[in-house]
Amino acid sequence: MPLLAAHVPTMLAAIIVCSLMMAASVALVGWGRRREGLCHWAAALLANAVGHVLLVLRDQIPDGLSIVLGNGVLSAVVSGLTVAIYRFQGRTAPWAVLVIPPVLAAASALAFAGSYAARVACVGIVLGLQFAWALAATLRYRHTTVGRGWWLLATGLGLEALVLLVRSAAALALRGTEANLLQSSGLQTVMFLATLSVVLVSSVGFVFMSRDRADESNRVLAAVDPLTGVANRRSLIAALDRDVGRALRSREPLAVMMVDIDHFKRVNDVYGHPAGDQVLCSVVNVLRERVRAQDLVGRYGGEEFMVVLPDTSLAGAEQLARALCRAVADSRCHLPGGRSGPATEIAVTVSIGVFGGRLEQGDSWDMLIAAADRALYQAKENGRNRVEVATGLRRPAGAATAHGDAASTPPGSPSRG
Repeated sequence: MPLLAAHVPTMLAAIIVCSLMMAASVALVGWGRRREGLCHWAAALLANAVGHVLLVLRDQIPDGLSIVLGNGVLSAVVSGLTVAIYRFQGRTAPWAVLVIPPVLAAASALAFAGSYAARVACVGIVLGLQFAWALAATLRYRHTTVGRGWWLLATGLGLEALVLLVRSAAALALRGTEANLLQSSGLQTVMFLATLSVVLVSSVGFVFMSRDRADESNRVLAAVDPLTGVANRRSLIAALDRDVGRALRSREPLAVMMVDIDHFKRVNDVYGHPAGDQVLCSVVNVLRERVRAQDLVGRYGGEEFMVVLPDTSLAGAEQLARALCRAVADSRCHLPGGRSGPATEIAVTVSIGVFGGRLEQGDSWDMLIAAADRALYQAKENGRNRVEVATGLRRPAGAATAHGDAASTPPGSPSRG
């Protein structure tokens, strides 16, 4: 027996056991997460165990089961893995790519039942091309896949595709050196090790992909306002705190705007809360279209938004605020008609408070928000649909510390709306 040859039945048994264990593990992880493709992957691993059981029973069961059905099942396994990958990407796999290969694999095994080399070559080409297709599907959408799990998945798929195609060529070149599948050889060892790697490495990679996506979704939920799609209060404060530190080090100016929709309660009362949600999104779109890429727009709370403007002077921030105020006033929120009534256009305006300039040691993010907030209240008192500017920083009575929420309502201030 060659030095590199391993006992084939033992390797087949290892593949069967690993497939069953990984199938159970992936199914447990994917329970209730059908859109992730994990259940499809688990089903494919279960079929992989069945296919290898049929192979290991060669000469103990009819050849139609061991050879023909066994090879067809193994091809169906790759189809199942491909379905799982497509499902994870939110796509539907082409039925021809899934159905035709198993039929070809079973037909090839039947046609060359008496020639081991020809059978290995034909079935190996079918399976190798299937793995190559699954690899291509993985790589095509790699930029939309977060994390590094796809590297493990692609490595396992690529290795198996390469080994199968090389084995097919070697089977024809070394015809006659192997009498059947269960005969040990170095080539057989490499092939079954590659198969084991797909069961282990690619499965772990696929699970990691699902976990990384869940982590990214949780990160987005923690940082983004679900209605408007902009930063929420928590991520706004974190970004402003970071920008304050950078502005103190670089001595560059920093500006903050507090933007509040005028008479927003009236919109909800007259048109309903769904219309109010559309107004919020419409105002956000106007803001985002007119700020720079490095600026940050976020929802501070209710109908109030904050705009963080790094490296921006007070004069520049005031000019932008007036442009935003005019743009919102000129825009219209379109409400489609329906059972509740005809299509409607809602005109809205905003009031904006601005603070900007160079910061000094001891200045903090909550002081900037409080200053812009005071200017916003002044804009409300002066008639709304206007911009007011805060010229200095001071901590109002009762304001939160730098480690808490910024003061939003100075004592005695009128209500917003």
